Amino acid sequence: MPPVARTAASLADALGGADGGVGLVPTMGALHDGHLALVRRARRECGVVVASLFVNPTQFGAGEDFELYPRDEERDLRLFGENGVDVVYAPTAEEMYPEGPAVSVKASELAQGLCGAVRPGHFDGVATVVARLFAHCAPDRAYFGEKDYQQLKVIERLASDLDLGVGIVGVPTVREADGLALSSRNAYLDPDRRRVAPALHAALRAAAARLGPDSEPAALCRQGERALLDAGFDRVDYFEIRDSQTLAPAGRWRRGLRVFAAARLGATRLIDNVPADRPAESAASG
Repeated sequence: MPPVARTAASLADALGGADGGVGLVPTMGALHDGHLALVRRARRECGVVVASLFVNPTQFGAGEDFELYPRDEERDLRLFGENGVDVVYAPTAEEMYPEGPAVSVKASELAQGLCGAVRPGHFDGVATVVARLFAHCAPDRAYFGEKDYQQLKVIERLASDLDLGVGIVGVPTVREADGLALSSRNAYLDPDRRRVAPALHAALRAAAARLGPDSEPAALCRQGERALLDAGFDRVDYFEIRDSQTLAPAGRWRRGLRVFAAARLGATRLIDNVPADRPAESAASG
């Protein structure tokens, strides 16, 4: 297993003299192959790979699953070691927030809408913990998955606006064979709900395939929401088509769009997104 640093000071000691650039993979544990894809990408591109292991309380809202969030540090450390992590940073909440979360980072306008509308304050918590991780780890690059695409864009903006000197690398979503995006929360699904879950990706792909010059994004979103409810989802938080860079809502078709959805199966909330960047003629005929 890789060495574990519990404090910023011990992490700095472990990273002393690091050559070839430091790559950071922030995680909350409960690892799956989506996390490990980030680690493997960092391993290819960086001389030293640091993975963080910290369930961040400031990004959970009231009534969310902070206490229930799956935790298995021994398993996570073993998987980190098997996939080439050099150092694991596993701080306590007191190390990350020594005086409590008194000072926070306000996320940009990219945090408005989508998950930001459903989980108020979530992206402020994400931006705050990522800024602290960057300060403690001093990475050259940091790796984030495209499944949490809005989060990726918020962090890109954080690094740019605050001139943090960290390159943000987005890594494509890793999926099960039936299309379900890997997520630590998939473990909450019982067998019946697990059979329904792939309909989320299918509905996103269907909307992306139909998107073209003659389509109406709002109508496609209504169709996508209905498809999810008909498939057995209990509630749809949103089904939207937005610009892939600005995350502005798309009133009409243009290139560079992305389709986003969040929906609930019982108490489990699943999110996913797909690009809608096929040539117009292909999209129109899909």
